[in-house]
Amino acid sequence: MIIRSAAFLTSAVRLDQCPAEGKPEIAFVGRSNVGKSSLLNKLLNRRHLARISSQPGKTQLINFYHINEQFYLVDLPGYGYAKVSKEVQAAWGPMIERYLIERTPLALIVQLIDIRHPPSRDDEVMHNWLAHIGRPCLIVATKADKISRGAHEKHRKVIRAALELPDADRIILSSADTGLGIEEIWNAIAAYTS
Repeated sequence: MIIRSAAFLTSAVRLDQCPAEGKPEIAFVGRSNVGKSSLLNKLLNRRHLARISSQPGKTQLINFYHINEQFYLVDLPGYGYAKVSKEVQAAWGPMIERYLIERTPLALIVQLIDIRHPPSRDDEVMHNWLAHIGRPCLIVATKADKISRGAHEKHRKVIRAALELPDADRIILSSADTGLGIEEIWNAIAAYTS
């Protein structure tokens, strides 16, 4: 996909603060340290559009990025470990749940899994819940450059087994450092935004 424009539009904590025009939204979910912001920046070919931090849990709001004035990439707060207060973590659950269940323009959810580790219990719970609510979901395994190419298929099988994915469901391997999988992710997104 050719990115002609990419701009941060707004942050939201409630549905009434989300963009109102009804353009397709592609939401990214994953653990706090899965590399969500880095992958978004790589997808958009921008270094600092999505804020990156060495401290997990930096994304605390629902952040909307307007792409080509046609659709939105949506960065959701990470689940699992995060160095934020218990009050903030407690607020994330209902905020994310309402967005994922009730948001009409939401076209696709991209769930990010760190390929270096088996999916966590939080990853499994999130995936099962997304299946339960019936939203289309794409699995992207991040940080694939951190393991040898020869180990890619072994780790992909671990993710598939843990999430109980049918063979027909693809798992895209990606790297925010090398660009692995970026074109494949865009091709998947294009089916939901055109």
